[in-house]
Parts: sequence; C-alpha cells; structure tokens
Amino acid sequence: MPTPTVREKPTPEDAVRAANHRFFAAFEALSLADMEAIWAHDDDIQCVQPGWDLLRGWDDIRERWKRVFRNLKRVRVAISGNWVRVEGSVGWVACTARITTAFAEGFDEAIVQATNIFVLRDGHWLLVAHHASLLPATLRATVQ
Repeated sequence: MPTPTVREKPTPEDAVRAANHRFFAAFEALSLADMEAIWAHDDDIQCVQPGWDLLRGWDDIRERWKRVFRNLKRVRVAISGNWVRVEGSVGWVACTARITTAFAEGFDEAIVQATNIFVLRDGHWLLVAHHASLLPATLRATVQ
C-alpha cells in the first residue's frame, strides 16, 4: 500500500504569488470579469499603467481595463524575478513582465517593472495597488 502524500498548507507568500498570477492571467485573457474578481472595489485603490496618470477608485480602474481590453486582440505576459513579501494582511509582489500585445495594426512588446499590493479580506488576497513602469532598455517600436 502506498504511503499517503502529506500536503503542506500554502504559505501566505504562496497565496499572494497565486493572486499575482491571477492578475496577469486576467490581463492575458482580456477578461474584465476575471480582473474584477482580483481587485478590491474600494474608492482608495490605485493603478498606474505605463504612460498613464494615476487612477484611484474601482470605477475609474475598471473603465481603464475595459478600454484596454477593447483595443487589444491578444496579450501574452512572461513574468520573471518574482519577489514576494507578506506582512500580516498585506502582501506585495515586485516582478518584471515582458508584455506582448497584438492589436488591429500590429503588435508591440514592452518590458515593465511591476509592483502589486494585495490585502487579505475574507480569506482572499485582493489587489489594491498596481504600478507598472517601462524599463529604460525596452524597445518601443511597433511592428506591423
């Protein structure tokens, strides 16, 4: 008889890493419903995307994602350099993302440094702040 496998309980860092993965998976899927599920819906949450001003509050952030998704045909995100930290009910991830986007006129590729901050609410890690900045070495040429 085989020995039963003991499953270790995921650490808080594992849970925050998984929440970060869900955020980027929602982006790749161009899914507003999945994006809504990962974000807190508070008035004081914030989002900064490359080349855009700070957005505050779920309504404005939701509208931005809706606009982004409407203008894209496909997105691929490759994450590297995940650094995860958890302090009580707050966790954050710093990572590098290579983002390839396809749209009607061609495609674009960018490398960004992203920081995502999550809070633990009712057993779920929800995104309360997303900040992504282009890395200086990124080639910004649009290919058609």
